[in-house]
Amino acid sequence: MAIDFNHTILPARNSEASAKSLAEILGLPAPRRWGPFQMVTTENGANLDYMDTDGEIRPQHYAFLVSETEFDEIFGRIRERDLPYWADPARTQLGEINHHDGGRGVYFEDPNGHLLEIITRQYGSGGWNP
Repeated sequence: MAIDFNHTILPARNSEASAKSLAEILGLPAPRRWGPFQMVTTENGANLDYMDTDGEIRPQHYAFLVSETEFDEIFGRIRERDLPYWADPARTQLGEINHHDGGRGVYFEDPNGHLLEIITRQYGSGGWNP
């Protein structure tokens, strides 16, 4: 049996706005509602399900593997929106991208503080290991 990642739930202050923002930045189809969730579906069928909460939001990290062309398009949308971005998850390299494993990567936040990342190479695929 093949095992595929199916979905995860992201707490949000405004699930509709958060899901719409993610879908637009990544260039994905518009989110769809299912029960209490606003679902953003990636090309491989995995869902990121935003759900409204009044409680504390503990930021989580989500990474997306994209092509070089998609990286350029997504990074362009990040910059068009004047979103802060970093080369590292600790957010010490503001306004920079990384080149791990011969690819490119960048981190940015969604409206709830979740740390999102786009990368063009799988980590470990090019021999880079800090």
